[in-house]
Amino acid sequence: MYEIFNNVVPIFSLILIGWAAVRLRYMSADNAGVLTGFVFKIGLPLLLLRTIASADFQNTGPVKIWIAYFGGVAIAWAAAALISRIVFHRDPASAVIIGLSGTFSNIALLGIPLVSHVAGDAALVALSLVLAIHMPVMMVTATVLVERAKAHEGGAISNPAKVFATIGYNLITSPIVIGLAAGALMHLFAIPVAGPVGTVINMLAGMAAPVALVAIGMTLTQYKVAGNVGLFSTITFIKLVLMPATVFLIATALGLSHSTVAGIVLTAAAPSGVNAFVLANQFGTGKNIAASTITLTTALGVLTVSFWVLLLGY
Repeated sequence: MYEIFNNVVPIFSLILIGWAAVRLRYMSADNAGVLTGFVFKIGLPLLLLRTIASADFQNTGPVKIWIAYFGGVAIAWAAAALISRIVFHRDPASAVIIGLSGTFSNIALLGIPLVSHVAGDAALVALSLVLAIHMPVMMVTATVLVERAKAHEGGAISNPAKVFATIGYNLITSPIVIGLAAGALMHLFAIPVAGPVGTVINMLAGMAAPVALVAIGMTLTQYKVAGNVGLFSTITFIKLVLMPATVFLIATALGLSHSTVAGIVLTAAAPSGVNAFVLANQFGTGKNIAASTITLTTALGVLTVSFWVLLLGY
């Protein structure tokens, strides 16, 4: 338990520091945008570049990793959507966004620091393989399902070609994706992260995780817990317990290595990310549940993540 305390509590303490800095008016919430910009455009891309460039990909098959992770996503998403429809009587489009809220992990800002700190570089490689396709898979799936629900209900639908073009553009211009691709090229051509350039990369990459966590805390002040308590509490349980449990069972059944299992389970156990709220705002449905789930999963994450760290033996 002492080791778990040392591994998990510092992660969430940095989030608390960011939250308190804004709440106590020591810093402005506007500063979070600057910190997040550094993390997304410089820190995390370089951290992922360094990780992939020096990774050992032996016995790390991406297909099994994707099956385990997105299999867990599919089951958790279906459970969240069905419960919201049958028990809480939400409309189909809202149910899709609620399902996304219960499955879209905050991989970049929280998952990467968590996995890197707790399980190390081998587990971070597994996370990187998930991250490589996470955004397009989740956003395209959500968009298709929402548009289908709107069409079924006879409501106005968006231009699918425009939606997918936007997602595609955001993907190929994402600094995170560029960092992964650059790291893959360096790995392919055996280019080491060394010398003065390597030192600079290591320094900037080392800043990414703590700055990301503080930025999360500052951003959380913008989200309120509101709406149906029973519904967002249920979605929180699905996100923090059901989804990582399902990923763990599938990954174990597929015979993945311990470090790989740890990487994708901790990724699944990470609190909900802001993209669920972004899509809820875009489609004008499920915003309260998305915001509440982001806040509640982050607040309770220190307890549930500690459980998964204990189960995984770290």
